[in-house]
Amino acid sequence: MMPQPPLLRLATDSWDEAEYAAIDRVVASRQFSMGPEVAAFERDAAALFGSRHALMVNSGSSANLVAIAGLVYHPNAPLQRGDEVIVPAVSWSTTFYPVHQLGLSLRFVDIDRDTLNIDLNLLEAALTPKTKGVLAVNLLGNPVDLPRLRTFCEAHGLVLIEDNCESMGAEIGGKQAGTYGLCGTFSTFFSHHISTMEGGFVLTDDTVLYNTMLSLRAHGWVRGQPADSHLPIPEDAFMRMFRFVLPGYNLRPLEMSGAIGQDQLRKLPTIVAARRANADHFRACCDGIPGIRIQAETGRSSWFGFAIVLQEHLQGRRAELVARLQAAGVECRPIVSGNFLANPVVELLDHSVAGPVPVAEEIDANGLFIGNHHFPINDSLNLVGQLLREFATGQ
Repeated sequence: MMPQPPLLRLATDSWDEAEYAAIDRVVASRQFSMGPEVAAFERDAAALFGSRHALMVNSGSSANLVAIAGLVYHPNAPLQRGDEVIVPAVSWSTTFYPVHQLGLSLRFVDIDRDTLNIDLNLLEAALTPKTKGVLAVNLLGNPVDLPRLRTFCEAHGLVLIEDNCESMGAEIGGKQAGTYGLCGTFSTFFSHHISTMEGGFVLTDDTVLYNTMLSLRAHGWVRGQPADSHLPIPEDAFMRMFRFVLPGYNLRPLEMSGAIGQDQLRKLPTIVAARRANADHFRACCDGIPGIRIQAETGRSSWFGFAIVLQEHLQGRRAELVARLQAAGVECRPIVSGNFLANPVVELLDHSVAGPVPVAEEIDANGLFIGNHHFPINDSLNLVGQLLREFATGQ
């Protein structure tokens, strides 16, 4: 007998006939490398989120890379090699790697036990003379208190960057998450709010930063730069084709990703609304269960997934709960990286730790999350609530 598929997967695709028609359109055009479909996606993304510029790349990880590189090679140098950037102790690996790879130093700070985002109460004490920026991560759809954080950064002369890869569609203070900093990064990987197979993008209102990232995205050349770019552009059109001015990368997305993304962006409001409705049901299912803590919402989360932290009498029993959930067909995984400082790779990164990280350590040992989706999953969540309640009460 074939095994039954999981009752609640971590992720499902959000495509229908429109996305397959977009692929067919690209195939018929015979233009597969980055071109007009990517440009159309960028215009749509900038308009949807209320930003001046959007730059599409081939992944959310690449979005982080080109954003940090853009800040280092920006002529105003918001970040310079040797500067320190504050980061949360919990995020995905490629939040952190570009900081190190661009010659900057990571300054790790613990997270808040309720929101699972960086603990803003710890930032003042984390500052050193080398601190020049904060890379805020909106975790699992939940935005940081970005108005408060932006005020803090402005008061201390720090550049604010948002890693919003898990939180597309989140809002706080009447603005979209990912638009509070000098730039914000997004992912369009399969498991995220919208999917272009692989993909990501950066939003910014800073035209000089945009032009810098535009060059860095494709080899560091000047091809495609606007006429008023700050970069040195030869007058000779022939020479402009292969004039390299920055130590760039090849982070270009495919035309298929751009075409698919246009339809996915149109669906985003419906996708986020469905995720929020599921979150309301999940919170009701978990209400009053002893020893279970779930993520507290800041602003309006777009609910990438549902975090569960075992506490009190359930501490140390995560493996038991994971086994129960998986046996019932509920996929689950750690809360992003858990405590990233527990990973051996940290020894290879230029970093410091601002102080103890007990909350990151707690979720590393006692945290997990389950998936959310763009369609109703009440029956599955009812089962999860039942399993959690039975587990918590010893049944």
